[in-house]
Amino acid sequence: MKLYNFFRSGTSHRLRIALNLKGLKPEYLAVDLRREEHLCAAFKAVNPQGLVPALVLDDGEVLIQTPAILEWLEETHPTPPLLPADAAGRARVRALAALVACDIHPVNNRRILETLRHQFGADEAAINAWCGRWISEGFDALEALLASDPTRGRFCHGDRPTLADVTLVPQIESARRFQVDLSRWPRISAIDAACAALPAFADAAPGRQPDAG
Repeated sequence: MKLYNFFRSGTSHRLRIALNLKGLKPEYLAVDLRREEHLCAAFKAVNPQGLVPALVLDDGEVLIQTPAILEWLEETHPTPPLLPADAAGRARVRALAALVACDIHPVNNRRILETLRHQFGADEAAINAWCGRWISEGFDALEALLASDPTRGRFCHGDRPTLADVTLVPQIESARRFQVDLSRWPRISAIDAACAALPAFADAAPGRQPDAG
């Protein structure tokens, strides 16, 4: 397999964590968003949407959109599972992941921020305020949901990582980058610490990727 990704991309970060948890090590192919390599013809031949990550399978099939790739991983490499065995648990984990992936991340991704900078003249203080607002609103809701966790585990759902943790940790990384104070969310912070202690998460961190810098 080949993984087209960018070290600081939250969606790429999610997928790296999941691949590590599943014990898979695809070839790492960096796409530098800072140099707009994602908009070049060579990468658009891989993913016409021009977004990372893209996972190229050994037979040449290309998988795009992180939620779809994560579900594919769960179906084709079920051990260790990233979804609970019970239907209610799976629904809860998917909802926690969607809260981040659908409601926080999309309004803070690079395309939006570049538009704010270049079309609307936002400076870095305004960018941080924009990101901080949406991250904070989302994390307030997420903290409340995590506080009512029926499993009372170390992670988002129970005592082993799920798709919810895979999705949350990159958003925490993003929150730090945009100078969001995480101290107001103790449950989120505790889950982040539990994840950081696992090699699958630590090895996937942006700063440990070959294109970091």
